[in-house]
Amino acid sequence: MSLVDLEKGHIPQERIDHEDAITISTLNDESRPSTPHSRQRERHTMDVEAAAQRFNASPSLKRTQSNKSAVLARIASRITTRTITNPPPPPDGGLKAWTQVGCAWLVLFTTWGYVNSFGSFQTYYSTLLPNETASTISWIGSVQVWLTFFVGAFSGRLLDAGLFLPTFMVGMAMQLAGIFGMSWCTQYWQLMLTQGILTGIGGGIFFCPSMGLLATYFSSKRGLAIGVATTGNSVGGMIYPVVVRELLPKLGFAWTVRVIGFVNLGCLVLALCFMRPRLPPRKSGPIMDPAAFHEPVYMLFVAGLCFMIGSVYWTFYYIASFAVQAIGLSYTKSTLLIILLNGVGIPFRVLPPLLSDRYGPLNIMLPALCATTLVAFVFVAVHDIAGLYVFTSFYGATTAAFQCLLPVTVASLTGNLNMVGTRLGMAFSAISFAALTWPPIGGAILGLQHGKFQGAQIWAAVSALVGTLLVLAARVKMNGWVVRKKC
Repeated sequence: MSLVDLEKGHIPQERIDHEDAITISTLNDESRPSTPHSRQRERHTMDVEAAAQRFNASPSLKRTQSNKSAVLARIASRITTRTITNPPPPPDGGLKAWTQVGCAWLVLFTTWGYVNSFGSFQTYYSTLLPNETASTISWIGSVQVWLTFFVGAFSGRLLDAGLFLPTFMVGMAMQLAGIFGMSWCTQYWQLMLTQGILTGIGGGIFFCPSMGLLATYFSSKRGLAIGVATTGNSVGGMIYPVVVRELLPKLGFAWTVRVIGFVNLGCLVLALCFMRPRLPPRKSGPIMDPAAFHEPVYMLFVAGLCFMIGSVYWTFYYIASFAVQAIGLSYTKSTLLIILLNGVGIPFRVLPPLLSDRYGPLNIMLPALCATTLVAFVFVAVHDIAGLYVFTSFYGATTAAFQCLLPVTVASLTGNLNMVGTRLGMAFSAISFAALTWPPIGGAILGLQHGKFQGAQIWAAVSALVGTLLVLAARVKMNGWVVRKKC
């Protein structure tokens, strides 16, 4: 088309068609031709536009939804460890790592420290429940120890599953429910339910995962860290008897127990605030390793520990009763023996782990077992206050020296490191039954002799001797009679 045609008013047909299309597209709905296809298309367009308007018109709603998602993500990251990926190597020191040691110390203070102070309750319950025998009363403490050991053998797997914090909170709630419920107890079955069962299960639920978490923060200093943490056991065994001794005459049994409950509440809340797992969830090993039953070294070692631990817990439970009934001490003075028994063990829970890194844990444990056996036989010859205090001091030191080496020794006897948790759980399970049965058996022997302690003392000493010989057999089976060989 030329410029002349435009000047004459000749409009090209293409432009006319284009303008007609524009005109038709701007018609309103009333003038637009209506067909079934066009109506369906219009409805679809309106739905899309309405949805777009709703989405674009509510930015505050979008922000709210985003904030809710962020909050839920933060909560999930605190409850589980599934958000942790590619963790660095253990720090092996530093503020955060040693904070975990302090928190583990509080855990051991409130679990095994409380358990080891049952001797002060055993003596008091003899007057509170005059119709119950000493053997019957000791079942309360035995059940508590058994459940703490036995439940702990399985609760460690919840740490592997990434559920440390909810596990800790459940265990803490159960233990505190048992302690505060205990304050209203006046009958034997009530004390068994609260102090024996509830506190035992609760302590077992959070004790083992806490120690497993601590181990993940250290490598070369792991023995030292665990040794420092286990001193909480001894300090708790000192503090709780002092609380009972000082407050029981002033406040009575109910409020004395409630004070203990508030002490545990404060310690466990503090531990809960600062203990943080650093590893993502991982697959746990099997509950049981059948191959362990075919390893004489492991079986001899665990059998020896059963005899030794049973003997130790009988002595811990009955030493205050012996002081009152055989020596003539008052109840308040007898609780000093529980304090001394636990207190002298503090340095001996730190030194053996340091030596075990150099000479081997089994080589360090054996002398401690021999010393414990020797002191156990000396108990038969104790007839006065001075001798009782000397015996208590030595017995507390020797028992602390071998108890702190139990986990690391089991690890040294396990060839496959992936099975350490399983083997340790099996050992704890076996030991739990010894701790459950030995104190009541000793109490039954005491009853058969009409309150005379000599038969039960000899029985406990012989039990310790058998345990030491079994562990010695494990050492000889492993490396022969070569003393300098590390194992």
